[in-house]
Amino acid sequence: MRLGYYPGCSMEGSSPEYGESLLAVARHLDIHLHPIEDWNCCGASSAHAVNHDLGVALAARNLSLAEEQGLDDVVAPCAACYGRLAAARHQMARPDVRERVESITGHTYAGTVVVRNVLEVLAACTSLIRESVSDALAGVKFACYYGCLLIRPPDVTRFDDPERPRTMEEIVRAAAGIPVSWTMATECCGAGLTMARTDSVLRLGRRILEAARAANAAAVVVACPMCHSNLDFRQEAMTRRGEAPMPVLFITELVGLALGLQDEALGLQRHFVDTSAFAEELRAASTGLKMGEGG
Repeated sequence: MRLGYYPGCSMEGSSPEYGESLLAVARHLDIHLHPIEDWNCCGASSAHAVNHDLGVALAARNLSLAEEQGLDDVVAPCAACYGRLAAARHQMARPDVRERVESITGHTYAGTVVVRNVLEVLAACTSLIRESVSDALAGVKFACYYGCLLIRPPDVTRFDDPERPRTMEEIVRAAAGIPVSWTMATECCGAGLTMARTDSVLRLGRRILEAARAANAAAVVVACPMCHSNLDFRQEAMTRRGEAPMPVLFITELVGLALGLQDEALGLQRHFVDTSAFAEELRAASTGLKMGEGG
């Protein structure tokens, strides 16, 4: 599989473990990722609120570059980047918007590039994942957390059901894990308020973690750097006394663990919530020992 790759700022800045694990899993699954040359920030999440045309232009320039470089499908791992690129593609279908944006970017745009998120890419590889995984995740329960950006607005993303998505669950099953049924899969973690309203972020994040624990999940699985930052970095402040920390894994890290890739290759050492004991239990499980339901 050959795909264009838009890393965005988070893969090289705030969430390098997401980028590292994606590249490691892609190599294992024979997915060839070609970074867009000379890519620029997509503008998430404030540019479009300041100036509509410039906000569209920031994302659209990357799409134009992908077209010029012969990349028909582009994967954007960050949910915010995916949303901005998909929104630009949607808005550039209007001739008046396209004309204004092309005058800003200096690039023509034909609308041939399809923007993909990581879940779409991994979902296309579930058969190969199923054939390649070890028994590391067998019997382990995971809370699949989509957040609010990845699947909304539905007329732009056109990906899965915005209220009852199932793609991440299919990937977890292919990796031999068990997705739990829970109530917070598409609720907002408050990432956009992380600096302005930390109290709200802590309250929202605590509800997500408590729901995951109530469902007996061993870990929360995400596909958004901002969701991961909130639930991982701020978890100590969210956790009530006596509660064990809960690992928060990127979906690429989960697949990588199932494929038997090393922790360092997946960036697990970068997490604020220590994942070493969790990963060790998974390795023990793959040798025939059973992992406890609650992790």
